[in-house]
Amino acid sequence: MARSRRTLGILAGVAVVILVIVGFGTWYFFIRDDAPEAANIETAGETLDQAGGSEETGGANTLDGSWAVDTSVGSFDDFSGTWAGYRFDEELASIGANTAVGRTPDVTGTMEVAGDEVTAVDVEVNVTTLQSDSGTRDGALRSRGLETDQFPTATFALTQPVSLPSGLGECGTASASATGNLTIHGVTKEVTLDVDVDLSGSTAAVVGQAPVMLSDFGIDAPTGFTVLSINEQGTFEFQIFFSRQ
Repeated sequence: MARSRRTLGILAGVAVVILVIVGFGTWYFFIRDDAPEAANIETAGETLDQAGGSEETGGANTLDGSWAVDTSVGSFDDFSGTWAGYRFDEELASIGANTAVGRTPDVTGTMEVAGDEVTAVDVEVNVTTLQSDSGTRDGALRSRGLETDQFPTATFALTQPVSLPSGLGECGTASASATGNLTIHGVTKEVTLDVDVDLSGSTAAVVGQAPVMLSDFGIDAPTGFTVLSINEQGTFEFQIFFSRQ
């Protein structure tokens, strides 16, 4: 009888261990949300430090001139370089809550600085090359949702000058708001972006985001057998490096 009880105890212990391992495996491979973290100015600043660059310092007047998107800084492989994309919460069949994040490094554009203001920003994003953790999702966006085959680009154009924070060229990072026209899915809406800026010599990192309502841009959420629902509100987010020309 004692041996039987010991045997049952051992079997029960093994069963518990197996359940724990199976449970962890299910969480790790199927439930765990692997969405990349949102960009932040601290990590962008680390990329700037690694990139080096000319050591121009001084006040805002040293920033005058034309700047262009620089895709040579950092890398898209680890999202340390220039990129733009989306972040939406979704509900997946048999998995539950998930965060869908798609990004592309195909960003071009310019920025003009005069005196103590950013007077113009024009950025274009090739949304046909958006990449997420799901090839199925990426393929679906060609004909549904963003309909990238029909609307291959998204753009942002500044409509109001942005005052440069005092001492940006001397003390590193700063925050600002930028108002402009955001065009997605062929629809243009005025939005205000919250941006953080870091400066190293003649290269600047600009990180920001803006809330996006799908219905505002005439977008129908592309649900299906796998994707049960997608939140109406998501985020347009970006990390862009500009270099002075």
